[in-house]
Amino acid sequence: MKLGFRWAVAALFVLLGCSDGGDGDDDSAGGDGDTDADTDTDSDSDSDADTDSDSDADTDNDADADSDGDFVPVPLQSEVTHVQPLTGIVLWNDHENADAAEIQLEYSYMPFDEIAVDPEPDNWNWSGMENLLDDIAGHGHQAVLRFYYVYPGAETTVPQHIKALADYQETTATSEGQPTDFPDWSHQALEAFTLAFYSQLAARYDDDPRFAFLQVGFGLWGEYHIYDPGVQLGVNFPSESFQAEFVEHLQSVFTTLHWSISIDAADSDTTPFAGQPELIEIPFGLFDDSFLHEAHDQYNAACFAFFGQEKRRASPIGGELSYYTDWDQQHALDWPNGPHGIPYEELAARYNVSYMIGNDQPGYQPMSRIEAAGIASGYTFEITAFEASPTVSRVTAQNTGIARIPYDAYLTVNGLRATESLSPLLPGQSQTVTIGTGGANPVLTIECDRLVNGQEIQFNADL
Repeated sequence: MKLGFRWAVAALFVLLGCSDGGDGDDDSAGGDGDTDADTDTDSDSDSDADTDSDSDADTDNDADADSDGDFVPVPLQSEVTHVQPLTGIVLWNDHENADAAEIQLEYSYMPFDEIAVDPEPDNWNWSGMENLLDDIAGHGHQAVLRFYYVYPGAETTVPQHIKALADYQETTATSEGQPTDFPDWSHQALEAFTLAFYSQLAARYDDDPRFAFLQVGFGLWGEYHIYDPGVQLGVNFPSESFQAEFVEHLQSVFTTLHWSISIDAADSDTTPFAGQPELIEIPFGLFDDSFLHEAHDQYNAACFAFFGQEKRRASPIGGELSYYTDWDQQHALDWPNGPHGIPYEELAARYNVSYMIGNDQPGYQPMSRIEAAGIASGYTFEITAFEASPTVSRVTAQNTGIARIPYDAYLTVNGLRATESLSPLLPGQSQTVTIGTGGANPVLTIECDRLVNGQEIQFNADL
């Protein structure tokens, strides 16, 4: 409507004989019949073909290639209606509700020896992992995986070719009330294999959208602790020097996939982080496997404080709802008091939680409650401004969630992405982007290459 009005006014001037400079004026400097001193055929003072006073090819008075005067607000109504990708309450892959629409992530423990079936990595068998990832992606979900050596009541998952070495000696002790085998961390072959395994894993899956988050660690379940018989460095648990080498190695081989360690790694008696604080600067995330237990504001809070607020703001935070007591599980998602006076949503916001394993929750809560807790986790985007000209759009998005989106995502208009990613946005922060497409009815989406078929990033908007 605005352009149509301008054209009508121009036509009226022509009918009245009032040109925009005529050709009968003194144009000795310009030579084109108008009164300016440039070399084009418009009525400004530059050498382009527009009608403003700058040196670009648009119709405004700035130096870009848009048409600021033609921007109009774009009406937009949208609502986040389900759990967002890379966030939410997590069920194990073998749960009967694993394919439910109320979740976006599925979890599995992963034994080393089922893949490393031969000393030569070229002969390793990745088919089981491939089948798992395909199954999860077939649900429209993504995987959270943790490789482990030790599980209570079981043999280690150290590959057989290492166990067969004459000087490799595992130990057996009672742990969690069950006879449990522990790796021989005095042996260099186990250290070398561990580094080589993660190199191979990164080469295959660093950029795989089926794989959302990797959890790593040592001890029981890979959680950086051994309650019984206790941690013995260089015996049933890696030495501090190898632990430091391990996290530095993961930093070097994973450039995209986010990996995390347990908050129990804050223990200064058994891990290197207190003695080498520069290790904390490595961009790994954290997972908390006793979330919402009764004394969470003591031990767990101290562990989070050890790693610092910037750690959890910069990298994904996950974990598992507490199994310390049956009560913890039965009431973990109770609203509004949770199991011990604080709801999941409040504690999750305090620690910038993106995802939380809650495999037993379908037995205690309706799926609608699980979905609501999931929506409250991680990032949420709101579009607070959207305007467009015939050729350009301007969009402002705010992260109204409790954590960053862990992978690059882009505001996109008519299929054209912004150059700036939304990933750096911390909770409460906004970003305004200009995208070189517009029109009368521009279509806004958020695109991310780290999604599987069936996933979409929604946003709230009331414009």
